[in-house]
Amino acid sequence: MGEAVRVAVVTGGNRGMGLATARALGRLGMKVVLTARDGVKGESAALRLRAEGLDVQSFTLDVTSAAGCVGLARWLADGHGRVDVLVNNAGAIFDPPDPSKPDDASVLKAKPETLMRSFETNTLGAFLVSKALVPLMQKGGYGRVVNVSSGMGQLAEMNGGWPGYRISKTALNALTKLMADELGDGPIKVNSICPGWVRTDMGGPGANRSVEEGIDTTVWAATLPDDGPTGTFLRDREPIAW
Repeated sequence: MGEAVRVAVVTGGNRGMGLATARALGRLGMKVVLTARDGVKGESAALRLRAEGLDVQSFTLDVTSAAGCVGLARWLADGHGRVDVLVNNAGAIFDPPDPSKPDDASVLKAKPETLMRSFETNTLGAFLVSKALVPLMQKGGYGRVVNVSSGMGQLAEMNGGWPGYRISKTALNALTKLMADELGDGPIKVNSICPGWVRTDMGGPGANRSVEEGIDTTVWAATLPDDGPTGTFLRDREPIAW
């Protein structure tokens, strides 16, 4: 008997880098489950990928819902008996977007609810999904967790502005380090990646990287060999400062 087909979960998989990641993992022969908060948009994305001959399903998920994340784990256990790859891609920017009003994006002017919404989606969401799915990886004896972070969350190069997004991505990097340390040098690897400034709905048309360039390190980290790194922050497949 051949090796079982890997099962991958990509959160926020209905558009942008999430959709491209789901497509890339599908093309590598994985069964892919893309999650989306909007179930109609998620299924539409999955239909597009299935039309390309890929094995893709959708699952409606609000990553900030603990019950929803547990439901995903049960659905995976019942339907697939495993999960091998988790790409925590779902994320959002809630900081004021108007560049003509830079003071609105100042940490000293920021609204507490902006920071809370950012943390809930960008950090707590990845925590809840990981908490639900990593036990399935442990049961299967294999796992790759990829947290899609940002250079805007680097303490080593921290600038002002965009406090909600920056702080939530810094916290996501901390989550990566915590999980990697606790899981140790075993079969489950956990890494953060910085995709760079990518031309998506979030990044805007002026970004200097294509979606394909943006997902390259994500796909690489999702398919690391047994001797690959864990607990690292990566850009262009190389470690960068936290």
